[in-house]
Amino acid sequence: MPIQTKNAHRSESGFSLIEVMVALVIGMLGVLVIMQVFSIFEGQKRTTTGSGDAQNGGAIALYSIQRDVQQAGEGISTLNLLGCNVTLPSGVTINAMAPVTINHPSIIGQDANTDTLLVVYGGSNSPPEGNLITSQTATTYAVQSNALFTAGDVVIAESSTRPSPCNLTATFMTSVSTTDPYTVTPATTVAGMTSGTLYTLGSAVTVRAYAIRNGNLTMCDYMQNNCGLAANNSSSTVWVPIANNIVSMRAQYGRDTNAGVMNGIVDTYDQTTPTTACGWVRAPSVRMVLVARNNQPNKTAVTGGAPIWSGSTANNPAGFTSTVQAVNLTSTVPTGTGFTWDDYRYKTFETTIPIQNVQFLGVQAGC
Repeated sequence: MPIQTKNAHRSESGFSLIEVMVALVIGMLGVLVIMQVFSIFEGQKRTTTGSGDAQNGGAIALYSIQRDVQQAGEGISTLNLLGCNVTLPSGVTINAMAPVTINHPSIIGQDANTDTLLVVYGGSNSPPEGNLITSQTATTYAVQSNALFTAGDVVIAESSTRPSPCNLTATFMTSVSTTDPYTVTPATTVAGMTSGTLYTLGSAVTVRAYAIRNGNLTMCDYMQNNCGLAANNSSSTVWVPIANNIVSMRAQYGRDTNAGVMNGIVDTYDQTTPTTACGWVRAPSVRMVLVARNNQPNKTAVTGGAPIWSGSTANNPAGFTSTVQAVNLTSTVPTGTGFTWDDYRYKTFETTIPIQNVQFLGVQAGC
């Protein structure tokens, strides 16, 4: 009997081309949704992180300045020294030296619409009244006591009558004798100092300038560099960045404008720089604001107006007056970035800083 064969058609498992294409479309839609969610999430994360960075940077910047301003005037807070022109050991002359100077004329090249600060203080334990110079030679001064002086200190000699104009020289002291008569040997002496006063600022003298440069808070040490030299403005080793994305700084003196004798109470805030020693004694505090910027821009404007510094009369306690210093951010973004100032988020940091060494002077006779 012949064998009959049968063609068995076995069905094969798998996806058809149409099914694969449908799955591919669904997958692409899923990837698109995922990428959109990821983009939104990353944008929110950058905004949050950038705001946190601005918060930290602003707080660090304000602390750095506040720490210096609070110590300002130590060793120089006496009527005979305040407002004098002092030539530092580095050879740079600081005109009208004071504890804190807003917009000192020697500081140039800061970002537009921002203020600068110059802070001066010493590190000596001696009283600011100094020590009497009983006699002098070509190389030494004889003083009443040697306990206030140490080799390496910065000293300033001033005649018994404040000179006019008041031009003084700060110099390092090289040695001090331990036996009576006590003599100190500075690197440079000035003739005519008998019966005058020798002031010591200690070995840790601070003469620091703060300025906003290229959207960063920078600091320069006058004891080491000529901070007022235009050629140094672009040097990061002279003007050292200490906080990034700090785009504005404004400051005002808190001044006692009481008619007649001072009463030690701040009556007004403004940027009127004192021109006399009594004027500096009448400026016992500094009010300031820093503006920190989120380093992540947004594609659309998110800031409708510049941050407001509450330096207006309406925001001050009763009896205070103030000249408002506008916070202008229109020029804080470098050209060519494709963004404008209002594409960023900002945080403001405001404070009033007492200049303790000026306040310790109290009410001065004749002021």
